Amino acid sequence: MNIELVDLKNQYLKIKKEVDAAVIDVMNSSKFIKGPAVQNFAKNLSSYLGGTYVIPCANGTDALQIALMALDLKPGDEVITPSFTYIATAEVIALLGLTAVFVDVDPQTFTLDPGALENAISDKTRAIIAVNLYGQCANLETIMQIAAAKQIPVIEDNAQAIGADYLFSDGSKKKSGTIAHIGTTSFFPSKNLGCYGDGGAMFTSDQTLAKKLTMIANHGQEKKYHHDIIGVNSRLDSIQAAILDIKLSHLEQYNISRNNVADAYNMAFENTSEIITPKVAEYSTHVFHQYTIVIKTNQRDQLKEHLTQKGIPANIYYPIPIHLQKGFLQVPNRKLDLTHTEYLMKHALSLPIHTEMTTAQLQYITRHVNEFFK
Repeated sequence: MNIELVDLKNQYLKIKKEVDAAVIDVMNSSKFIKGPAVQNFAKNLSSYLGGTYVIPCANGTDALQIALMALDLKPGDEVITPSFTYIATAEVIALLGLTAVFVDVDPQTFTLDPGALENAISDKTRAIIAVNLYGQCANLETIMQIAAAKQIPVIEDNAQAIGADYLFSDGSKKKSGTIAHIGTTSFFPSKNLGCYGDGGAMFTSDQTLAKKLTMIANHGQEKKYHHDIIGVNSRLDSIQAAILDIKLSHLEQYNISRNNVADAYNMAFENTSEIITPKVAEYSTHVFHQYTIVIKTNQRDQLKEHLTQKGIPANIYYPIPIHLQKGFLQVPNRKLDLTHTEYLMKHALSLPIHTEMTTAQLQYITRHVNEFFK
């Protein structure tokens, strides 16, 4: 049985006519950079997100870097972030000469632990990056309250959770990526909303910040050849924007499909005592960018090997937390208690999940997972 971690080919075939027509329109227009397709996508994504400003850029890492640049931080300023995330989140901190402060995550949701965050804040803390991991939001209402008390700006890394809803304690809700001062996302092909190359975007409800983010992404200029601030060159091209605009119209159904897969997994594993299935936080919906289980025993790696032998591409996100990466051992940072992070690096395993999964594939995967523990 052919099983992929992400089946982009069959997803494309279902929307082929729409995508091909959109790409041909861009080719015929010859507006490849900053063309109407980019403007239309930004407008439609803004509407989907509830009216926030959307500033497209070249990729998710650029989005994070530009967001930090917009905060006017100085070398040595501390930025708090979880260690249990992809390297890009902390990479940009180091690139800008800032000091990463790695804090632990909640062991059930895998997202930034507000208690750990509060304990990590010092008089040098100048920013917080909260990561919405695997498809659901961090505890952003609490995080924003902690940050507000200290007047610390928050960046919301939403690369894995676009489309999720954050549910506030007063009953209101907002789309993920729009809760913090600046939200960022990646349109890498495997994301829930992914293009067929590289792409990213930033979100903010602050008009002044939106203007600054736009300028930084465009060589620091608002008017051509007038470079008022130091910027970078980070653009979403028109072809990728046209593809994303088509896929945006399917995003809600994509996320429903992912939830259906997660429900099937949950049912299949409910009597397997060695497995902890993903917890959906009371404050967030889940769009299951990844379906990540925790193996209570020390058999995670053996299970992965067993599944590999059966043609099932399970993956480990993330086998080495950032604070243990060789590239960060020489980078100034302040490490705190990371007990849960270091447990998850040995016990978490992500199973295949995507919009095109069949019942037969799910049955094949779950049968071999459960048989491993018998």
